[in-house]
Amino acid sequence: MRFGIIDRGDVNSKEVSKRIKDACIEHEWEFSMQNPDLIISVGGDGTMLRSIHAYINQLDQVTFVGVHTGTLGFFTDYTQSEINLFLNDLFTRKPKIEAFPMLEIDLPEKEEKFYAFNEVRIETIGKTLSLDVYIDNEFFENTTGSGLCISTQFGSTAVNRALAGAVVDSGIQVMQLCEIMPIAHNNHHSLRNPYIMRQDRKIRIKGDFTYAKGCYDHLTYDIHDTNELYVRTSEKKVRFARYRTYSYLRRLKNLY
Repeated sequence: MRFGIIDRGDVNSKEVSKRIKDACIEHEWEFSMQNPDLIISVGGDGTMLRSIHAYINQLDQVTFVGVHTGTLGFFTDYTQSEINLFLNDLFTRKPKIEAFPMLEIDLPEKEEKFYAFNEVRIETIGKTLSLDVYIDNEFFENTTGSGLCISTQFGSTAVNRALAGAVVDSGIQVMQLCEIMPIAHNNHHSLRNPYIMRQDRKIRIKGDFTYAKGCYDHLTYDIHDTNELYVRTSEKKVRFARYRTYSYLRRLKNLY
């Protein structure tokens, strides 16, 4: 087994990482950050997102498992107090693989594509954004406010939740459209509620992006010189190695 480790960067996480690495090498696993079969993420949800994006072009070859030493542990299956259990499961159990699709963000005018596991956002600070939203080539709404957030089922617990979007149960593969601080006025008509849609929908967003920024997970991209983008469910999938049963409800309870 070839493995790699990405940690949060703090002293505690580095110590946990070293213990895991030493144990894996002792079991004759090969340490490889270039071509791993398994990436062990040591930290919180932010560390897992960094891990996923670090291997965005190798997702069909890499699986992920998380050990929680950070502030949020929705993605992780073990805490640092369970290191002995984690190592035992790692070396003695065959994991169940769970795959979750990413979002694909296409900027046709720039011939660029980005991928998000949690969500993609178009947002601005200090300026009002007016955005036309089309779904499957049909005009849906014009939203005026601070922007839009489009999330996956897994990402429904992240920024989407902070925007009062719905938390979507596991096993329901959807996209969710949520407006960011929409203006409530007689001259501005939009849904102003989260919209959960089938994952095979294609969303087109048009507008003046001069003062907007594009965000995907913890990353940003430049959109000020374009005026449209497309969001759809990607064929890329993130595969988690589940070495033990960890219920979705238990994950949710980690958030509060």
